[in-house]
Formats: sequence, structure tokens, C-alpha cells
Amino acid sequence: MKSLLALLSLLALPVMAAEPTLYGRYEKIKLPELGQTLEAKMDTGAWTASLSAKDIELFTRDGEEWVRFRLATKDSDGKVYEHQVSRISKIKGRVDDEEEGDAPESSKRPVVDLEMCLGGVKRTMEVNLVDRSHFNYPLLIGSKALRQFKAAVNPAKKFTAGSPDC
Repeated sequence: MKSLLALLSLLALPVMAAEPTLYGRYEKIKLPELGQTLEAKMDTGAWTASLSAKDIELFTRDGEEWVRFRLATKDSDGKVYEHQVSRISKIKGRVDDEEEGDAPESSKRPVVDLEMCLGGVKRTMEVNLVDRSHFNYPLLIGSKALRQFKAAVNPAKKFTAGSPDC
């Protein structure tokens, strides 16, 4: 009877979640579908992932919404990419970007599902397309994607995962 009670008490313990993998504030992420490896900022303050793109053009193919774009990165070769749109995201503007007293503007961005490889982990993520060429990092990984990677971020570290190996 004691062993049955001991077993029941073990089953009643909360199940512990796997520990997150600790990454640095900046990491290299491979985008296999685009044939690119980019440096990314791991940003717990952002919700979604964003990829630096320019010449963003929505179009219809076989009744589905698609997007055509070029990467807006330092090493971009100007290649045109086409990808099916999963949804259109409405992004709220930041209050500190606006003039005093003005309400922040929102923008609509196409969102695509892209495979990403971080370290040895591959996941498919929602990524919105926006020109980030004025930022240091062409790819931003927000908290939604960080959760999918089961990631925690140490802002004092950089590039802890090494080169992506997926």
C-alpha cells in the first residue's frame, strides 16, 4: 500500500517543462528556403519575427495571395523571392516614434511562413516582411518565435549557437 501511495504522489507532482536553450542577444539563423544565413537580433520585446525586405509586392497566383520581394541586406544579390502569404499583419507604431500628441500609426505587412535553423534546431515561423535596412540586423526574432525555439536570451552573450547546422 505504501508503494502505491508513493507512486500516486509522484504522479501528482507537476510535470517539469524542458529547460530552455540559452542563446545570445544576437545569433546566426539559416533560412533554407531563401538560401541565406543572416545575423538576427533576439528581441523579447517584439512579438513577431521580421525579415528585412524591399520591393514588396502582393499578387495573386491560382486564387491565392502571394508576395514578391528582394532582401534588404548588405550582401543582397538582388534576387527576387516569391512566397505564399499566410496572412497580413497589422503592426502598431511605437508611441516614441510619433510627434507629441499624435496617435501611433499602424502598418500592414505581409506575413510568410519560413523555415529557420538556429543552432541545430529547425522550426517553421511566421515572419513579417518590412524594410529593416536602417537597422544593424536584417532579421528580428520576437518572443513568439523564441517560444517555438524553446529559447531564453542572455543579453550579455552573442552568437552562442554558432553556425546553424540543420
